[in-house]
Amino acid sequence: MFFKPTMNPARRQLLQLLGASALLPTWPGLSLAAPGPAEAPRLVVIMLRGALDGLAAVPVPGDPAFATLRGELAPTGALPLDGFYALHPSLPTLARWYAEGQLLVLHALASPYRERSHFDAQQQLESGGPRPFALSTGWLGRALQATGQGGVALSPALPVALRGAEQASTWTPSRPGPADSEDLLARVQQLYAGDTALHAAWQQAMAQRDLGRMAGEGQSNGFAALAEQAGRFLAAERGPRLAWLESGGWDTHNQQNNRLARQLAGLDEGLAALRSALGSQWARSTVLVMTEFGRTARPNGSGGTDHGTGGVAWLAGGAVAGGRVLADWPGLGNRELLEGRDLRPSLDIRALQAALLQRQFGLGRAALEGGVLPDAPRALEGLWRA
Repeated sequence: MFFKPTMNPARRQLLQLLGASALLPTWPGLSLAAPGPAEAPRLVVIMLRGALDGLAAVPVPGDPAFATLRGELAPTGALPLDGFYALHPSLPTLARWYAEGQLLVLHALASPYRERSHFDAQQQLESGGPRPFALSTGWLGRALQATGQGGVALSPALPVALRGAEQASTWTPSRPGPADSEDLLARVQQLYAGDTALHAAWQQAMAQRDLGRMAGEGQSNGFAALAEQAGRFLAAERGPRLAWLESGGWDTHNQQNNRLARQLAGLDEGLAALRSALGSQWARSTVLVMTEFGRTARPNGSGGTDHGTGGVAWLAGGAVAGGRVLADWPGLGNRELLEGRDLRPSLDIRALQAALLQRQFGLGRAALEGGVLPDAPRALEGLWRA
């Protein structure tokens, strides 16, 4: 049976004061992400919900079948990478990082999921399970719990990926409200002093509020603003060392060219803001950009693409061994496409997740197999500079 807690007037006023969007999703289990050592690596995971078209984001003009296959969806003015692969023209920041050796492109990869449901694919990708709903917690949440660390999701609700971690929390920009009243805060603190659970939640809420202030909390809800805020959190001395971001709108069944140009430009802007906010911590940061699956290799009849299989991911950061594309390219000929319609995956994204868990948390193969990332393939190697 589910019991909905009642809200007394003092708590309602407290939520209005601090910004309900920052507290409601995680109360009463709100916790401030436990900071790690200042020299600890930083990890930002960005989930693109809706399934990014990898062949548009990272076109492959070097494949002889590409231009004919993609037709009107082949982007004009693509930014060349290595003579075979390119980047969408809306991604100049990523192109610059690639030239600097700080962007690694992973192409033709996918999770083990082979159906085409957004809901199931996202659950499997975030949980790290061998199939949808095999696990109810997340691959990052289990790693955080195993190591006693914390992370923060800049989203209204805790994503599946961070579930299972006691010290995982959420943050969203505060809504406009009454000016802070230290007298009110003191009275509420006194009111909650006799209740163990409320007192603990209050202390955590105050810490969350202070962290937001320390990082220069803003009011914007745009992806670039959230990315900048994530960078501030991770750069802060008392901040978390792991942040989760997400972006929607990538389900481009129609009018893909214009829509994707805007989406990718917004992503590019956000990634630039993230790096700027990280400052000197960029040198020890890793940013993973991933999506639930790819899209069909051929356009549909509406100027878009439908749900597919193989897709693309990006790994960026100051320590990333970038400036290259990691792929066992399967080809785009009719006989090479999966089921005659999809880019055939040749990389398992769980091997990338395993490598990230090893770097970020120092988890070995035994820990991964023991429950953090069960049934995962061996971790990819050589993703970071020595």
